[in-house]
Amino acid sequence: MGKEKKAQSEQLLDLRNTPVVDKVGVEERIERFQSRSIKGESKKQGLRMALNMIDLTTLEGKDTPGKVKQMCYKAMHLHDVQQDLQAVAAVCVYPSMVKIAKNEVKNSNVKVASVSTAFPSGQAPMDVKLRDTKFAVSEGADEIDMVISRGKFLMGEYNFVYDEIAAIKEACGKARLKVILETGELATLDNVRRASDIAIMAGADFIKTSTGKVQPAATMQVTYTMLMAIKDHYDRTGVMIGMKPAGGISTAKQALHYLVMVNETLGSKWLTNEWFRFGASSLANDLLMQIMKQETGIYQSSAYFSID
Repeated sequence: MGKEKKAQSEQLLDLRNTPVVDKVGVEERIERFQSRSIKGESKKQGLRMALNMIDLTTLEGKDTPGKVKQMCYKAMHLHDVQQDLQAVAAVCVYPSMVKIAKNEVKNSNVKVASVSTAFPSGQAPMDVKLRDTKFAVSEGADEIDMVISRGKFLMGEYNFVYDEIAAIKEACGKARLKVILETGELATLDNVRRASDIAIMAGADFIKTSTGKVQPAATMQVTYTMLMAIKDHYDRTGVMIGMKPAGGISTAKQALHYLVMVNETLGSKWLTNEWFRFGASSLANDLLMQIMKQETGIYQSSAYFSID
């Protein structure tokens, strides 16, 4: 283990060789992804696929057991008429609500994710972050969504960020770890790429754009930059890393553009909820409306669908 950690630390010293992101090139690629026209059966398949990739989320100070239970019910019963829809991928809650969510989704394929590490700011001592994580796992969390210390990253203390992620990964046990970069605070695509590489080397199972509490949240530009970090890692090691854009994705059209980008950047192996997620609860209703339009020819009002 010691040799492995030393080898990984030496890799961190090479972060100065992280590829510089061609912002103009990224913008051109995004324009091409957004110009794709998806129709017919491909559109139907894409809409259902995107719905199955959503992490329904409630992360508010006013969260109650009742609100979490309602969200869990929706996660498993997306539409009263369209019974053949798969459930969403997961529900995401605070650690204090994990046990409630776990009980509500039992006997289903819906995972329970919990935020940790003093989400959303990450401004807490390491021992607090570890207790936060271990508590969520002990309550039954299948997945942990941690936030990195953006202040430390922006100060250039990359080893601190790496060590923190590695420690949380160890605390996760069998739970999968999603590492939130909070790209809206990282300022540049070069920073996004560097933070992605650190997270991947430190043991992230997924890298995630945002908490949803900071604007801008997910954009196709930052997501593409992160996908390229995943691609380079896969090309080098053969190890797959998941991706989760979160915040700001609210329409079915946007979701389809993201799926096109994932497919053309990483390939069809990533087009499952094991490797790609949307952190966008409001997206679910628009996808449901579009699916019903495709199936029935009638565009239902949003009033037909619950908010949570």
